Amino acid sequence: MFLLILLWSSFGPAATVSAARQDDPCFVDDLVAALHDATGKDGELLAGSPASFGICSESDSSSRPVLSELSVGIQRNDRRGVEVLDPAAVLVSDEDDQESIMVTFDLPQSQLLKMKPVLILAFKSPPTDGELGVTFSSQSLQPNTQSACISGRTLYILLTGKSSEGNVEQKWNISVQAKSPSTRENLKDVLIGGKSGSDVRLTPLLLFSAETGTDTRHANSSGSSAASTQTTSLSFLCELRRFLDAGLPQQSAEPPLLRLDSLQALPPLALDLSTSESLLAEIINSSAPTIFSFSSWSSSFPVRPGQLALSPALLGELGQRLEANEQQIRELIRQGMVPQKASEKLERLRRLSAFQKQDSSAEGESQYCAFLLLKALQTVTRAYNMQRKLRAARADPSTRGPICGLGSLTVSLEKLVLGPQSADLNNCRGSCAIPLINGNNHAVLLTYHTEQGNVNERGPCCVPLAYDPLEVIDWNDEGSFLTSKPDMVAKECGCR
Repeated sequence: MFLLILLWSSFGPAATVSAARQDDPCFVDDLVAALHDATGKDGELLAGSPASFGICSESDSSSRPVLSELSVGIQRNDRRGVEVLDPAAVLVSDEDDQESIMVTFDLPQSQLLKMKPVLILAFKSPPTDGELGVTFSSQSLQPNTQSACISGRTLYILLTGKSSEGNVEQKWNISVQAKSPSTRENLKDVLIGGKSGSDVRLTPLLLFSAETGTDTRHANSSGSSAASTQTTSLSFLCELRRFLDAGLPQQSAEPPLLRLDSLQALPPLALDLSTSESLLAEIINSSAPTIFSFSSWSSSFPVRPGQLALSPALLGELGQRLEANEQQIRELIRQGMVPQKASEKLERLRRLSAFQKQDSSAEGESQYCAFLLLKALQTVTRAYNMQRKLRAARADPSTRGPICGLGSLTVSLEKLVLGPQSADLNNCRGSCAIPLINGNNHAVLLTYHTEQGNVNERGPCCVPLAYDPLEVIDWNDEGSFLTSKPDMVAKECGCR
């Protein structure tokens, strides 16, 4: 069985599938994860899965069993055995006097096309304006006409197609029509941004999911341990992003954008087998939040597996820190502060890292992945610990009104960031009346001066006294590096 994906994106007519996947190299991995999570352990579709894949209702019998079959197969194979192919071209034809929009794309020659196809349309971002009923008609689909329901919860649309000969190039023509004529303009917005002609806002991708043990003819032919290791490395990073998205506190509003390259930073330090023991010990024991970023964020970007060589003592320290932070995460999940799905992603991260703290000989990628996992866990637990601290400060009764103390200050991060997508840098706010909070002699003198009516002098202000750095782990074509942005996160306030 293979999957054909059309990814809605913001690219123009010259867009190619490589451009869409450069925008997010986790696209395929995210799709496989979504299919994996569509069913429970009993093989039944979970409550939100049909809406996520554009399935209209219980009466829609063509897509439900296909989604269930795909999900169960991917779970059984632990997400392995997936290949992708890029169609040669795509064109959208829209005539104002016609009710339908014709989507045409060329398929390359491939033996995968002999298998029963599944067509998945993947949205760059789900629509926000109500629900949209859509029909898809084509001789290439089986059955020829199929329905989908698009809403704010829809991430993908799932359709079934016909198998065909794979040794010839093929052209698929699919007619897309809104069920209600009054919503045709909404359909145009979804497909082509409301513009007629060839301003294509979708990019096709062929994905083949083989079931291990039932048909190995189309298994990954590379067979090389290097390719397998690179795939595991990318899967680990993509799962790390999904864990951070699920585990970190959600923002109620979009905060202002911060460009990481606009900040002062210390020289980058390579994270590899040459990294000094003292530096690794300092980073492992640091409480600073960590940002995971790519300088060259693209699907063609070689995510080379990083390697570390920890001493037995530091390896044991890493394992203890991991266990302590995992316990904190599980307690947050038990309290309902972190969703249960974060626990499932944490388990998979542990499996992908294959880390064993007792195995001092297993230096290399396993230690490297365990190190990244620790920094992600520390970032999540720190965020919730800071939330508790801020709540406690707000709940403290005071007859003097809000006194000088830490408050939240959140910024969003540029798209090259793997995760988290935002950072809480904190800020100091509140009054500086006697008795001063963390005041010094100069602040006391300023207070007396202003209380005596001297309007030409300022009173003491609530300002940060101590900071944590912001640590950025960045990947580029030379490897991975850690960069420290000093004095970034306020952690203590006082009157000055």
